[in-house]
Amino acid sequence: MIIVTVGMQLGFDRLIAAMDELAPQLGMPVIAQTGKGSYKPFNMEARVKIAPAEFETLVGEARLIVAHAGIGTVLTAARCAKPILLMPRRAALGEHRNDHQLATVGKLAGRPGILVAADESELAPRIAEGLAMTDWSATRSPTAQALHTALAAFIENRAF
Repeated sequence: MIIVTVGMQLGFDRLIAAMDELAPQLGMPVIAQTGKGSYKPFNMEARVKIAPAEFETLVGEARLIVAHAGIGTVLTAARCAKPILLMPRRAALGEHRNDHQLATVGKLAGRPGILVAADESELAPRIAEGLAMTDWSATRSPTAQALHTALAAFIENRAF
């Protein structure tokens, strides 16, 4: 399964529409958390929001996460040892107030388990790369893993 998420604050119709177009070719279920967008997918299961516990379960079952460049989703993917494909929102397209998501992907690109699609045209090849990834989490030292777990718990306001 592939899970697509755009966060809860804003919609991201460009990502949702592109994934909806690709979904029939992927050979597995695609579940999308669409946020406050207006595009209604017809090739994948879509939900405006997913409760945190269910989201965590879905991430655990997923082979790949496709998302906006939200750091909370990146931390969740890393904690669950799932590869993530990020496509940043762009201010010039009215998708966000500024281009901080471009800065985020600029810093994260090339890190183990993180793929970046600059736009919709890059989604299909990056999805193929993400689905082909093996256990990339082993590249992290135990100390880095412990630090990541503690930071994620702090940011997500949960016990660790």
